[in-house]
Amino acid sequence: MTISEVVSLRPEQPADEPFLFEVYASTRAEELALTNWDQATRRVFLMMQFQAMRQGYRERFPAAEFSIVEMSGQPVGRMVLNSSPETIRIVDLALLPEHRKRGIGTVLMRQVCAKAAGKGSTVRLSVLKSSQALRWYERLGFRKFSESDIHDEMEWRSPA
Repeated sequence: MTISEVVSLRPEQPADEPFLFEVYASTRAEELALTNWDQATRRVFLMMQFQAMRQGYRERFPAAEFSIVEMSGQPVGRMVLNSSPETIRIVDLALLPEHRKRGIGTVLMRQVCAKAAGKGSTVRLSVLKSSQALRWYERLGFRKFSESDIHDEMEWRSPA
């Protein structure tokens, strides 16, 4: 069985909130390790940031698909996609640390790109300039088309 056969998406449910917080917190671990905050302070900070992120995504992308990434039926991450006729925007893709660098993200990104190619649309995303994911996106065929002080805007277009 290949990894693409065991990776799937399902819609988020209210009961997923603790899992989604765990995924979010894992994406901020390196950054928070640089602070001298105690665990309680870190948790309060993370909860505020998590709620702000969730509210911001829902306000900015009200028609987005909010999904749980599963591998063999077990939750391993989250994905948020916002689609229009011209563009599929990858708003967010995050996996728990133990599931990173195992091909799951690549499978998901290739599925999104295949869907876009079938519709004749592009795939866009924002990535922090300092992110390790920048090189990964480039390997998948994404190219920078715009930038800000801290983010690169990247786009994938079907080669056909």
